[in-house]
Amino acid sequence: MNSQGVGSLKTAIVIGATGLIGQELVRLLDQCDNIGRIVTITRREHVVTSSKVENFVVDFDQLKQHVALFNGDFLFCCLGTTKKQVGSLAAQRVIDVDYPVLAASIALAQGVKHCLVVSSAGASLASRSPYLQLKGQLESQLSALSFEHLSIFQPSLLLGKRHSIRLGEMIGGWCLAVITRLPRLGKYRPIQAIDVARKMLSVSQQQNLASVERFSLEKILL
Repeated sequence: MNSQGVGSLKTAIVIGATGLIGQELVRLLDQCDNIGRIVTITRREHVVTSSKVENFVVDFDQLKQHVALFNGDFLFCCLGTTKKQVGSLAAQRVIDVDYPVLAASIALAQGVKHCLVVSSAGASLASRSPYLQLKGQLESQLSALSFEHLSIFQPSLLLGKRHSIRLGEMIGGWCLAVITRLPRLGKYRPIQAIDVARKMLSVSQQQNLASVERFSLEKILL
């Protein structure tokens, strides 16, 4: 049940729209001429003054009750959190892996052909980092869903204006900016959230994409 809105205009579904990348992405999608409708599915109210944007606040544990919201052309997944915010690795897995995979599964069943998801530089099932293992699980499970196109974006630490100050991430950003000047560490240098959002929009507009493609930091900045 693929919906393309009015005429050739397309529908973009965004989860994680209240985060750094998600906010920038919604703004860019709103300015995109071939996007006629933007559905933001959030856990808290997301206010955007635009006739294109429709926000639905839902309980993500009950996503299967909101199947109709996933009828569109693109699913953009910018959902993610930190262990510190939610208190445990298990709770982080629910938000970083379980929710995105469930949303993607529903979207695929509704006819969405292109899924674009934010992962992380260094994501790997074999990583020693629990966080990077989670992102490796996310990539693996999404790859198994057989979207016509799956685009995975792998930025490092994100820079941008947050609702709350995360001192650890501020310090980490300063340190990474210096450390990643060393050979082989460039893929971990910080990146502005707006740059990731721009690349996600750009890729969504491209033709002849691979069935599964990963965009490292270098590719995001191209």
